[in-house]
Amino acid sequence: MEKAVATTQGGGLNRRLLVFAHALFFVLGFSLIFVVGWGGTATLLGRLFGVYKGIIGKVGGVVVILFGLSTLGWLNLPWFNYDTRPEWQQNSQRSGWLSSVLMGVFFAAGWTPCIGATLGAILTLGFSAQTSGQAMWLSSGYALGLGIPFLAIGLGMERATGFVRRFRRHLRKVQIASGILLIVIGIMLLTNQLTLIAIWAQRNGFFLDLPLGGATPTYLLAVLAGLISFLSPCVLPLVPAYIGYLSGHAFGGLPLAEQESAS
Repeated sequence: MEKAVATTQGGGLNRRLLVFAHALFFVLGFSLIFVVGWGGTATLLGRLFGVYKGIIGKVGGVVVILFGLSTLGWLNLPWFNYDTRPEWQQNSQRSGWLSSVLMGVFFAAGWTPCIGATLGAILTLGFSAQTSGQAMWLSSGYALGLGIPFLAIGLGMERATGFVRRFRRHLRKVQIASGILLIVIGIMLLTNQLTLIAIWAQRNGFFLDLPLGGATPTYLLAVLAGLISFLSPCVLPLVPAYIGYLSGHAFGGLPLAEQESAS
């Protein structure tokens, strides 16, 4: 009995770390775009991103839609499956890290950020080769601040799996809701509708930012501005889809018997 409890606790810890790792790779994915694509506009990679970001966003929209269909169980693609069989776990973890990075890249490429005072000052520095390094450094701080809530959500997904264990009959409903949200965000990425949300939020003053008074932000202010911007309408529409994505990893780690009894 004690051994079984210890095994369960160990499995819960491993699953928590696994889900958090996927959240971390997601944050690294969109941070890469922020630092290189947005902050490093004057660099070669930044210019390439500027040329192809529209295509990357549309490809990301298709991928997110496929992931939503897979979550709903309407499409069987091995890259999106989260199985509990040992022979699949070894391969899925190798491909899963890349998929999490790509999800972050796709979201960042398809999302035109609400450019407030802080991010606007950072991006202005990125237009010059002389100050692009400083812009990339400050962009990393902005991405760090924006990523903190996403990482916190990743840490909290284990509690969600505990809830599902107590209410196993609702697991299919969670999967359906997650799949639908992913499809909606995928369509918005594919049709460039997330950009319209950013424009609408900016015009109506819903974007939260720090008043700089024309000064260049410090790294700490960049982190704080990124953290605050998580609450803006430009970011919040991505959160349900992000949770839906992580739920595939969190619930996919549940024992197979629990998943079968939940369906």
